[in-house]
Amino acid sequence: MAQLMENFLYATFFLYLLSAISFVIGISKDKEKKSDARERRWGNIAITLAITGAVFQVMFIITRIMIGGHFPTSNMFEFIAFLCFTLVLAFIVIFFMYRSVALGAFVMLLAVILLGYASVYPREVQPLIPALQSHWLYIHVTMAALGQGAFAVGFVAGLIYLVQRVGKDKKGKSAFWLEVTFVVILMFVGFSLISFMFSSIGYEAKFQHPVDGQPVIQEYQLPPIAGPHEGQTIEMDSFLGMDQPLFEVPSWMKGEKAASKFNSVIWSVITGLVLYGIYRLVARKRLSEAFHPLVKNINPELLDEISYRSIAIGFPIFTLGALIFAMIWAHEAWGRFWGWDPKETWAFITWLFYSAYLHLRLSRGWHGLKSSWLAVGGFVIIMINLIVINLVITGLHSYA
Repeated sequence: MAQLMENFLYATFFLYLLSAISFVIGISKDKEKKSDARERRWGNIAITLAITGAVFQVMFIITRIMIGGHFPTSNMFEFIAFLCFTLVLAFIVIFFMYRSVALGAFVMLLAVILLGYASVYPREVQPLIPALQSHWLYIHVTMAALGQGAFAVGFVAGLIYLVQRVGKDKKGKSAFWLEVTFVVILMFVGFSLISFMFSSIGYEAKFQHPVDGQPVIQEYQLPPIAGPHEGQTIEMDSFLGMDQPLFEVPSWMKGEKAASKFNSVIWSVITGLVLYGIYRLVARKRLSEAFHPLVKNINPELLDEISYRSIAIGFPIFTLGALIFAMIWAHEAWGRFWGWDPKETWAFITWLFYSAYLHLRLSRGWHGLKSSWLAVGGFVIIMINLIVINLVITGLHSYA
């Protein structure tokens, strides 16, 4: 059963990848006169592959439920994989509304990146801790992820709009921050690649350090640039002559795995910057400039409409899942509706941001560039919640 579950996951990844490639082929330049027919043909192939991939991911989810006995959203791997599924699900709905092949190319690339990133975290099926043994886990987390999946489609549409409008600009704040956005995405790719590389060679390091006065063993799968606070080396494979961490994390980074999580963030930044540096040396152009020819002929008003519609669909779903249902569960589990835990606080910040987006768009007429930047910024906030709050800041909601 476990091998079948893994096979479903691999099939999902490759189908999403093939879908992304097919969408890219559909919007690529071609000398044929019937370019519209070619785009429709490849678009139909790509959306079929995306739907098939989503079906395989549903089978993966069902199989994991059968093995673990609970809905798979209880750790980083499970939640990011499920977020990838909600992204694809939201896109399929939006695609049949607008038939945008260019949107599919970028969305499915993001889905591949997210699923690859999810796979670097431990994939073992683990029993739920007592605090998570509630039906509210499925309701709260599933609804929150569905809302975030719709937000992600809005992000992609906004990103394409920005590439079309400012992708060829070599100067200016918009051009700079657009390139920074692509570099951040590359950090996810880089972390997935570097994790796979060190996993394949079996790299390992172990440290002992005190947590609440008790000695705890912390394991690393990546070379420890940042070691545990007051940690002692038990075992550490040599890497580039490094046989000790370069520095210790601050004392306020508490928890059994706080240091290794922070180390993962550091490696994400380093590998993303290295990949971007290699790309610039080879291509000698910005990423936004490279993507511009693929989207230059798309109707910008359509992109703006898709971005708004996606966020408008996702907002009430996210409100129910991340706030209302979360508060009901918090009261049931901890006897209070709200406690300003880091994850709760950041969920509230996310909700306020998208509330401001809808208010500024509907009441102040923020369309086009302003609206697109807000759509991109909102998803950055979601990623901060997912990565930094979960991996760096310890709280009641932090994934193990």
